[in-house]
Amino acid sequence: MKYKLLLLFLTINITLFAQKIKSPEEFLGYKLGERFTRHHKVIDYFNYVSKNLNNVILEKYGETNEHRPLNVAFVSSQKNIDNLEQIRQNNLAQAGISNNIKKDNNIAIVWLSYNVHGNEASSTEAAMQTLYELVTNKKSYLENTLVIIDPAVNPDGRDRYVNWYNQVSSSPYNTNQEAKEHRDPWPTGRPNHYLFDLNRDWAWATQVETQQRLKVYNKWLPHIHVDFHEQYINNPYYFAPAAEPFHEIISDWQRDFQTQIGKNHAKHFDRNNWLYFTKESFDLLYPSYGDTYPTFMGAIGMTYEQAGHGMAGLGIDTDHGYELTLVDRVKHHNTTGLSTIEIASKNAEKLNSEFKKFFENKNLTYKSYVLKNTNDDKINRLTELLDKHEIAYNYAKPAKVSGFDYTTSKKGSMQTTAKDLVIHTDQPKGKMVKALFEPNTKLADSLTYDITAWALPYAHGLKAIASKNKIASEKKNKIQKKNNTVSPSSYAYISKWNSLEDATFLAELLQKNIKVRFSEKPFSVGGKSYKRGSLIILRHDNKTVKDFDAKLIAIANDNNREINPVNTGFVSSGVDFGSYSVKPINKQKVAVLSGKGTSSLSFGEIWHFFEQQLKYPITILDSERLGQINLNNYDVLIIPNGYYGSILNKGALTKIKKWISSGGTTVVIGNALRSFADKKQFALKTKKGDTTKVKKANLTPYAQLERESTNNLITGAIFKSKVDATHPLAFGYDDTYFSLKLGNTSYNYLKKGGNVAYFTKDAKNISGFAGKKALKNIPKSLLFGEEQIGRGSIIYMVDNPLFRSFWENGKLFFANAVFFRNSSVIKK
Repeated sequence: MKYKLLLLFLTINITLFAQKIKSPEEFLGYKLGERFTRHHKVIDYFNYVSKNLNNVILEKYGETNEHRPLNVAFVSSQKNIDNLEQIRQNNLAQAGISNNIKKDNNIAIVWLSYNVHGNEASSTEAAMQTLYELVTNKKSYLENTLVIIDPAVNPDGRDRYVNWYNQVSSSPYNTNQEAKEHRDPWPTGRPNHYLFDLNRDWAWATQVETQQRLKVYNKWLPHIHVDFHEQYINNPYYFAPAAEPFHEIISDWQRDFQTQIGKNHAKHFDRNNWLYFTKESFDLLYPSYGDTYPTFMGAIGMTYEQAGHGMAGLGIDTDHGYELTLVDRVKHHNTTGLSTIEIASKNAEKLNSEFKKFFENKNLTYKSYVLKNTNDDKINRLTELLDKHEIAYNYAKPAKVSGFDYTTSKKGSMQTTAKDLVIHTDQPKGKMVKALFEPNTKLADSLTYDITAWALPYAHGLKAIASKNKIASEKKNKIQKKNNTVSPSSYAYISKWNSLEDATFLAELLQKNIKVRFSEKPFSVGGKSYKRGSLIILRHDNKTVKDFDAKLIAIANDNNREINPVNTGFVSSGVDFGSYSVKPINKQKVAVLSGKGTSSLSFGEIWHFFEQQLKYPITILDSERLGQINLNNYDVLIIPNGYYGSILNKGALTKIKKWISSGGTTVVIGNALRSFADKKQFALKTKKGDTTKVKKANLTPYAQLERESTNNLITGAIFKSKVDATHPLAFGYDDTYFSLKLGNTSYNYLKKGGNVAYFTKDAKNISGFAGKKALKNIPKSLLFGEEQIGRGSIIYMVDNPLFRSFWENGKLFFANAVFFRNSSVIKK
């Protein structure tokens, strides 16, 4: 009896305490929506709730580049929190990942992700309110539901936006669209520290936020995942169901339950007379979104889009005659968040049973994907990506395998070795394997929100076969670490050149003041053959380097590079080491334009490439100061994708050309080429379509205009190009390269200069969508080219080889441009 009274007393006190928990308004000292809350104050509130309630656990799962914490909160009933690990194991068992199951799991798991785009800031404010209501007046939802809340996926971007807004906003706030507080400046708060769009990084996992989040996500595999966003100010609110196209692996249940969720939201929005729309704009195809990635992992993945983003501030006048306030934006996101949890609670058993069905993968067309290992570095880079997603892989047993050949785009065969990689679809995450490796994604609709091709064999530059039969394979350890030893009597050390890892090795050598050369021609020495681009480290060049051998060996081992000592510079075939064709590589001083005119995403890709992958220093220049900058302080100038207008005016182009003539290298990417095309100073010419036809009146019905426009679009499609592998820009490549083309702007072959990679007369998209009119301009056009000007050169990169940092096979082109072009030139 005493025990029952004590239990009753504790229950009453816990309930009363829960009711007394401070609201966000009470804790922060202002009403949500009256100001933007900096990230640390948001985490303070989550910490406060978790410390005062036993049914809320706040877990730090990582840290951003700017050292802000990344957190998730687990919110449920006390009973569920006490059994949290068993709930997790039960759920993974349903996916075939864990064997540690005691009984059927009927707990729905809902993951809510807020503020992946930093300047879409209303959702993090809503996250605090959603947490508060869950632990006070919505506790009944938690009896059979575990809610995981990530209050800010992108804290660096959020605080960049919030700090800026707090600096420039009027008091009271100004609703005029022209006011400064509605003009989020470059690079805006949308991206993370390295200016990546984290909502397009889920599958590629190039950023620290994504990498750390995936470790937690894959421990739970929720049944529902919501990604909270904001869109343009005149679009009220978007929620599920999503628009076509849906990827074909999405189940009927996933599609149907999206509709059920949407109807539940509509009920709440109708009650308040709030505007909303569904089934438009936001599709479920590209696998790297915060809605598609979870969907391909068995969840009901959804995007919710509130009007606002970086333009809205605390309040703004819309074009439709009403004021859009942050207060209202917070209410809307709070409502859909709670509505999602509500319907999950009502359908917990069904969510679990259908989640389990999703992981039955025996009916997938391709049973195995086999990737030829001609390059350990490329295979290792791919397996590192698979490890991040906890996707299993094996190695082939020697045999002949047949199926779809990625290189020829038709049926073919391959003789496998024990080093070749095999990924089977008959595994828990087999549907994600299909999504990432399938040769050509099935498109139900050409109107999509993002790229339509991404197959990893093309992105990683690997020859592959997709087989309808399960290929014999076995597990084994990864390639062993290299262990080079000192050879003090050697004349030189030689290292291969065919991967980004080789470039990272070179970058460290240069920074440690070890001098390196590269061979423009193949050669043989010491019983081994070496290809163009091979690095040659001569003792003669490094006479002043203290402990040269030991220092070199340590760097090589740290980078897992094999270096071969040779005792002579007299080669068996090819050119001797004293030849003019064995060129020195200087420690290049690299500058990159940023700011006005520059695509922040393209700049971020370059910044991240140098700092996090190549590990080589760069100087970031402000594009608006280009006229005042002394370019002679640099060896390489990189101009990212962008629209430069007055920045690259006649005077700026003349200045750049003069600097190139003195020995500089300019690398121009994507739309930045437009500033150089068709100018008298440069050889680049825009490829024109057929202008002989008489233009007719446009009689396309209004309702068909959007769809008709797709004829002129290339939405991230893969094209096969021809490569001049004898050119230094292409060292490390063979004679073909698969490029991801993001648009239909094309340029003629260079009449003056080198056409390093180009599309032949029969070029067409082998994967992804390309409109029939856009396709006409791709044959006989340039991909990568070099125009030599005086003692230097300008390198044109029509397609972006660093796109989102996931197109791995393009990165060596970029390194070649930095280190192999004009690197030995001493500027006058």
